[in-house]
Amino acid sequence: MTTTSDITITHIGGPTVLLEVGGWRILTDPTFDPPGGRYFFGWGTYSRKLAGPAIPAAEIGPLDAILVSHDHHDDNLDATGRTLLADAGTVVTTAPGAGRIGHGAVGLAPWATTRLEAPGRVPLEITATPCRHGPPGSRPIVGHVIGFALRWDGQQHGALWISGDTVLYDGVREVARRLDVGTALLHLGGVTFPWLSGPLRYTMNAAEAVELCRELRPTTMIPIHYEGWKHFRQGRPAVEKAFGSGGGTIAPTWLEHGVPAILST
Repeated sequence: MTTTSDITITHIGGPTVLLEVGGWRILTDPTFDPPGGRYFFGWGTYSRKLAGPAIPAAEIGPLDAILVSHDHHDDNLDATGRTLLADAGTVVTTAPGAGRIGHGAVGLAPWATTRLEAPGRVPLEITATPCRHGPPGSRPIVGHVIGFALRWDGQQHGALWISGDTVLYDGVREVARRLDVGTALLHLGGVTFPWLSGPLRYTMNAAEAVELCRELRPTTMIPIHYEGWKHFRQGRPAVEKAFGSGGGTIAPTWLEHGVPAILST
């Protein structure tokens, strides 16, 4: 029987993960469009979706909350994903994004907190964590992004942390200083748009993930946001190579898409 120290995690694809814990069903960054679509991200950037979700949106079932790291890029919130927002109990996103999304969304600045509470369920605390979705000075172009740290009674190893789309910088390192992270879901992929920015990146690459894990020292690290889009530059082989040869403190835990995995937190 699942206890509050356990969580069921289902990687649906890209950044989209279903979390089931303490009676709560929580979805992250809903992306459910079929493959093949071409998406424009602004400032001359565009990409193509290469893979669809492992579970269709119609089969996700009822949701108590949806966590949206940012609402303005379709590889984190696409058209089909948006159809789920109206029926979710709570939508949590950035402060600017909450106004755009509507549906009573809760907007959080970095390090602000909200709670999910209901009779018969373990109370769950959601804290927004810093992200920088690009090189220094890029926020006016790429917009605000947050990660999420989830804490509840019964965790044995520390918080469950979802990094959000970010590069490694001081704001992300602050997570290691301020939080005891037991399970880390890292948005990777080493995203670049060479025709716009050359070598500049918009999400962590494998080497940064190794460096961050040395500071976080999580019990479990789960890569997400590393496949399914043309602008993702590093997939599973690059991550495995970096952690195998780069002195990583932990081996990545890979989740089979669409298959629920029960993990201890």
